[in-house]
Amino acid sequence: MSQHRRRPSTRRDARRRAVVVAAAFAGTVALAAGIGVWASSGGGSGTGAARQPSGSPQAASSAGRTGAATPTPAPTRSYPLSQAPRTIPAVRSHTAARGPGWRPRQGGRVVVSDPALVDEGRLTAGELGLTYAGQKGADDDVRPGDLRLDLGGGGDPESYTMTVRGGSVRISGPGDAGVFYGTRTLKQEVHGGGTAPEGVVRDQPAKPQRGFMLDIARKPFTADWIESRIRELGDLKYNQLGLHFSDDQGFRIESDTHPEIVSRDHLAKAQVKEIVAVAAARHIQVVPEIDSPGHLGAVLAAHPELQLRNAQGVPTRGAIDISKSASARLVDDLLNEYADLFPGSYWNLGGDEYQALTVANPQTSYPQLAAAARQAYGASGTVADLTTGWLDARADTVRAHERTMRAWNDGFLRGTSVQPAEDLQVGYWTGKENGARQPVEYLRAGRKVLNYNDEYLYYVLGEPNTFVYPTGQRIYEQWSPRVLRGTTAVAARYEPQVLGGSFAVWCDLADSQTQDQVAAGIRMPLRATIQKLWDPGTPTMSWTDFRNLANRLG
Repeated sequence: MSQHRRRPSTRRDARRRAVVVAAAFAGTVALAAGIGVWASSGGGSGTGAARQPSGSPQAASSAGRTGAATPTPAPTRSYPLSQAPRTIPAVRSHTAARGPGWRPRQGGRVVVSDPALVDEGRLTAGELGLTYAGQKGADDDVRPGDLRLDLGGGGDPESYTMTVRGGSVRISGPGDAGVFYGTRTLKQEVHGGGTAPEGVVRDQPAKPQRGFMLDIARKPFTADWIESRIRELGDLKYNQLGLHFSDDQGFRIESDTHPEIVSRDHLAKAQVKEIVAVAAARHIQVVPEIDSPGHLGAVLAAHPELQLRNAQGVPTRGAIDISKSASARLVDDLLNEYADLFPGSYWNLGGDEYQALTVANPQTSYPQLAAAARQAYGASGTVADLTTGWLDARADTVRAHERTMRAWNDGFLRGTSVQPAEDLQVGYWTGKENGARQPVEYLRAGRKVLNYNDEYLYYVLGEPNTFVYPTGQRIYEQWSPRVLRGTTAVAARYEPQVLGGSFAVWCDLADSQTQDQVAAGIRMPLRATIQKLWDPGTPTMSWTDFRNLANRLG
């Protein structure tokens, strides 16, 4: 009977073993599926090889089935190779790695290696919702979730390396500007996708000058609007903001030396100081422009005695009489006054469109200028010589403040015995002026050039004089910094002399758009321009994908 009773028991045991095996198989499949979910969700350590905790229910169940002597290894998380961050401008190099990447999390900190990075650390911590933990030495523990900012190494001070590994991020560079740009890459990637990819980014700009120029003389813009554009520019890695604040229609910044010239709607100096400070915190220099000897109508409205008049006594619009010493004193007063307000390295002297030079015979039309030219430069002196001498004298004034100066290309006059100062850089915007010269003439002469090509980079309100609003797509697909005039690039050998470029807003018909409409209209052109200034090569991303990325990043 005992044997007869054991037979059913044997069958039950067999059934139990079958159930256990099936359950084990199902558990293994479920565990593998769970691993796949972990990998896709981006959790875990940055090594890509994290194991289950030994105290987990899965681990305990496995030990119970197999026995303590022969434990089954806990499964390893696996990750696909990371892809490069998707940012504007695109990073120039990314070494892929396997791992979950990095995203801000509660308790995450920002630490810095150097007091020079305090501003960058505090700004980024606030933007990403992290705690700013101050300065930490190289040997201090970096916790998972941390962002560390380091100064060190050599090379371009605007370059940086961003390493995402082990659940933390390290951004390093030889200069604080480069470290800041690394934080912009991180911010964009986190805001656009939530996670910065595992691996190493090595990045730097192709061009050292990456600008946006704003005409606040013809159309006043509020300080808040300007500061919003600065924050936008900073996140895009621009490093210059040009302010054209004096023209025929208005003089838009408070003046202590000549308050009589200031327009009713203007920025107080305290507001300008705040604008400069907001820009400096984002490694943007504000480049002022007081254009002369033309475009001075607002100044001359308060000083009609200095207005240029022709032989018949008819005033010439916007032009100051450069034969009068009082004219030079007035403009130099302003240049000296605003040098303290704008402490950056650059200054735009203007120099364009002096109307005395647009007539058939300037010497006949403006005999007082012709007489002053002969007195200064001898019997063969011309009005063009006198105008070039004016530009050089204003350069002397600004040079005393240790600035690098530029002037518009049509301020560099052809056929003069007086030459523009050798250290003047060329802001090339047009080839339509009288006696127009191709960009290569300036380059052959050894001049350094900044690209303002009006074919692509001029956003002129109201679209007068055949101007049309530029599109981001056209800039993205056709323009590069060597395309200085029209649609044709200068030879590659001149690449080092092309310092960069600037997108420009001119307000010729000021009421054509509100400032909010301007912001919307320039949004994609600004993004396309910085892409080509950061990397002039053919973009790998289509325009449609680039636009969609811009919309996702905000």
